[in-house]
Amino acid sequence: MKREMCDLVIKNARIFNVFTGKTEEGELAVASGRIVGIGKGYAAKRVYDAAGRIALPGFIDAHIHVESSMLSPEAFASLSVPRGTSGIVADPHEIVNVCGVQGAEYMKEAFSRIRAEGPDGSVNPLDVYLQLPSCVPATPFETSGAVLDGTETEAELGRDLFFGLGEMMNFPAVLAGEEDVLKKIEAAHRFGKPVDGHAPGVGGDAFNAYRCAGVLTDHESLTAAECREKVARGMYVQIRCGSSVNNIKDAKDAVDGYNFRRYILCSDDKNAKDLATRGHLDDALRRLVASGLPAEYAVAMATVNVADCYRLRDTGALAPRYFADIVLVDDLTSFRVSAVFKRGVLVAEDGKALFDTQKRYLPDAVKSTVKVKPVSPEDFRIMCKGGKLRAMEIQPYGLYTGETFVEAKAGEFVTRGTDFCKLAVVERHFATGNIGLGLVKGYGFRGGAIGISVAHDSHNLVVLGDDDKAMARVVGLLEEAGGGMALVGETEEVFPLDIAGLMSSAPVGEVIARTGAIQEKARAMGVKECYEPFMTLVFLSLAVIPKIKLLDRGLFDLEKYSFVPLEEV
Repeated sequence: MKREMCDLVIKNARIFNVFTGKTEEGELAVASGRIVGIGKGYAAKRVYDAAGRIALPGFIDAHIHVESSMLSPEAFASLSVPRGTSGIVADPHEIVNVCGVQGAEYMKEAFSRIRAEGPDGSVNPLDVYLQLPSCVPATPFETSGAVLDGTETEAELGRDLFFGLGEMMNFPAVLAGEEDVLKKIEAAHRFGKPVDGHAPGVGGDAFNAYRCAGVLTDHESLTAAECREKVARGMYVQIRCGSSVNNIKDAKDAVDGYNFRRYILCSDDKNAKDLATRGHLDDALRRLVASGLPAEYAVAMATVNVADCYRLRDTGALAPRYFADIVLVDDLTSFRVSAVFKRGVLVAEDGKALFDTQKRYLPDAVKSTVKVKPVSPEDFRIMCKGGKLRAMEIQPYGLYTGETFVEAKAGEFVTRGTDFCKLAVVERHFATGNIGLGLVKGYGFRGGAIGISVAHDSHNLVVLGDDDKAMARVVGLLEEAGGGMALVGETEEVFPLDIAGLMSSAPVGEVIARTGAIQEKARAMGVKECYEPFMTLVFLSLAVIPKIKLLDRGLFDLEKYSFVPLEEV
């Protein structure tokens, strides 16, 4: 009513209205962290000139595993907030599979300590809606660092720490009606908390059943038809734009003027280099609009649609009473972010965070998590009876793996001089000595071994190579470093991931430079362009993505939902 001064007025803005899809010129008046008016003539303690830029609501990532950035929570915030991100629905699935619930507690505490100072006090620049991982482990066929059953899940969901239940990727167990899995979902419903989903290729009667369980979202749709079916059955479909995978084209083809409010944007997995160079949800918005999707649809998917999906009150729009989470962009094509406000406090400008992220919170619970039984080169030998060996074939630029077979004579199978590499998954939580062995066709790597302690979802060590001695050495380097990325060839290289073997406490620039350098060295050893040298390995142990994957207990076929032998005699 203009009876007293506001805290802040943003003038000369073109204000985008997510409810109408139109913009209006005017001022945004802010008091006590909320928008109190849209119009002209407001008196304020502080004035910010938008200089004709477009004001959008803060972007909200509907599903992300922060650990996949390999950055600490503080470093992640320093890259994502200047790109317009004001909130994330974070599933700490990776760190909880290593450290248990203490891993989630670490993530929440680390994010909560980040403060941006404003004239009237400090604010946290990033809202973090933390999900309790639903699949620890993802399947009962692998060894993870922790186990959360239905009873423990029910107890944890009763805590304010958790916003909802993370992606229910064990969809076969849901469809089979397994009691413990349903107990987790029912607990979330009882506490009024959302349940995220993961159901690649699930349709028809099976999807009806999955939806009846009360799963709200899905980010694994494979085709436009699958997207349309899931939306038609009342689900929110997450359009994924990550570093490893995006389904923008298929999802875009499914969107129309009636159903666009049922689509939400997520990144799922985004690495540090991409966050620094391409951006976060601003990158997804650029790509969506470039693909032909109307900008007003795309903006809704990153803002109000996410807020509606997860019932985030007073969030996702620029309107009276809504939180003053405001992003100024040059236009609705490039989505170049010039300024970011959180609760009316300027927290980023011209690509730079205006808050301190140099201090790292690093409790003992997330340190020294790699425990491996000593290995020798002999542990990586593949001995044959004389038959056919099963090998994984990786979809170029994707996560899905088919299978092929190679004839093998009795005795040791040697990969040098062939189109095959050995793959090993080494258990690293309890030093059990479990080593799963397999073959990968067409990766291109030659002359040594590479390995990483990040391996969805149980995060055992994944090692690939054509030299048994080098593979054993990679395991040793990873253990010595407390986890990380390692390469053994003509030279040795290791980059430590000292936070649960998943993330680095190093500064952003160092993480980007050193991970990039070791990736390039692996690329120089022959890895084909259609594969990320290390990050493709991360998904070769992901048992809930079709078809053949390698676990610490052996080869697993998701379609059969059982182990299969390496050799068919």
